[in-house]
Amino acid sequence: MSSRSFWKAGFLAFALASTMMSPAPAQTLRVLEGTASSALNVPMNRAVVVESDVPFAELSIANPGIADISTLSDRSIYVLGKAPGRTTLTLLSADGQLISNVDVHVSPDIAEFKERLRQILPDEPIEVRTANDGIVLSGQVSSTMKLDRALDLAQRYAPERVSNLMTVGGTQQVMLKVRFAEMQRAVSKNLSSSLAFRGSDVIGGVGNFLADGAIGNALDNNTYPLSGDSNGALGFKFSSGGLEVAVLLEALESKGMVRTLAEPNLTALSGQEAKFLAGGEYPIPVSDGDNGIGIEYKPFGVELNFTPTVVDGDTINLVINASVSSIDNTVTLEADGFSINAFKRRETSSTVEMRDGESFAIAGLLQDDFRDLNGQVPWIGDIPVLGTLFRSVEYQRAQSELVIIVTPHLVTPTRGEALSLPTDRVRIPTESELFLFGKVAGKAQGAAGEVARQDFSGSYGYVME
Repeated sequence: MSSRSFWKAGFLAFALASTMMSPAPAQTLRVLEGTASSALNVPMNRAVVVESDVPFAELSIANPGIADISTLSDRSIYVLGKAPGRTTLTLLSADGQLISNVDVHVSPDIAEFKERLRQILPDEPIEVRTANDGIVLSGQVSSTMKLDRALDLAQRYAPERVSNLMTVGGTQQVMLKVRFAEMQRAVSKNLSSSLAFRGSDVIGGVGNFLADGAIGNALDNNTYPLSGDSNGALGFKFSSGGLEVAVLLEALESKGMVRTLAEPNLTALSGQEAKFLAGGEYPIPVSDGDNGIGIEYKPFGVELNFTPTVVDGDTINLVINASVSSIDNTVTLEADGFSINAFKRRETSSTVEMRDGESFAIAGLLQDDFRDLNGQVPWIGDIPVLGTLFRSVEYQRAQSELVIIVTPHLVTPTRGEALSLPTDRVRIPTESELFLFGKVAGKAQGAAGEVARQDFSGSYGYVME
């Protein structure tokens, strides 16, 4: 290869490289004399070149605060967008004749925003447009979380000027299954003894014999002052010379266990609150401000308030407020002739996040109350064996455990024929079935009837230890 050919090849390669590395040419608008000019769209903080078909002598901009202009030649104008809005660019010839009015529209630069949006949410078909000085987002996104991300990014480019026309696809209804399980167990034991004696110059007693006339009734009439809650008692008397003695032994033992289980199911739209109450309302007298008495009602039972939000796909955020309350008959307030009971209430308020079908134990309460009491006659009750007759022992223990488990499910509506009610399994009997055969319910028909006739003998349900 000759030296001349070598230099030609080098210059050609340099020219190609310069062309590839140079930025894209600026947007231009050609203005033709005697024809209407199209609108000139200028991104904010960017420039556009306007070229005229004929030389111009004067030019002006209606609102310099929206766009700034400068001349490059007698046929080229440099237009810089400064603030969102619309204005007019006017071109005049040397003899003062109007060449053209160009409508200049300055809008926010959304090219960078579109690029960042594609990088952050590549699989979301979000459309971006400008409206006056703001940004309009439209399209369907797959989750609420991605919608929030797009809005947050748009606020960076147009603060307080973002219009959201996007919709969220997928399932947006949540059914919350809540299980309230409570176990209560109570044990009470009581062993007490009472002693009465009477002589010619002395009389006395210990325990229940201290009641008025109880000593005389026991020694004379064999009537012993039993406690109202005694489950067993043994009374006897004996005499030695002029001394009469009566002894009463009482015993009490009680055991009890209570199991409470509630399973409310509630469905709500994503972002909307749902409420549930299974129980009742207790009337409470209150002052009405005019020296009168009004009535207010306090709800009790199983209460559930929750707000679900489908975050992304099958991930669900739950704001839950659950409580179990009941009337406490052991605490009573007497006021103005009214008797008002207190309430037992166990409540939890929490925010959790889980996937469809997963479960959380959001609350657990294990309570163990223990109490014992030993009453005795001083000194004498400390004597071994014999001191038992001068001693009363009481023992009480109560245990309770409460667990609240929540499970969310994404659900969609179904046809009414696919749903069955508990009443579908029961049919009103005919007169012959009722009077001749004594049946209080007839056989149900259809799918619900088939379920009702199945045999469920065997182990099923919940087991709690």
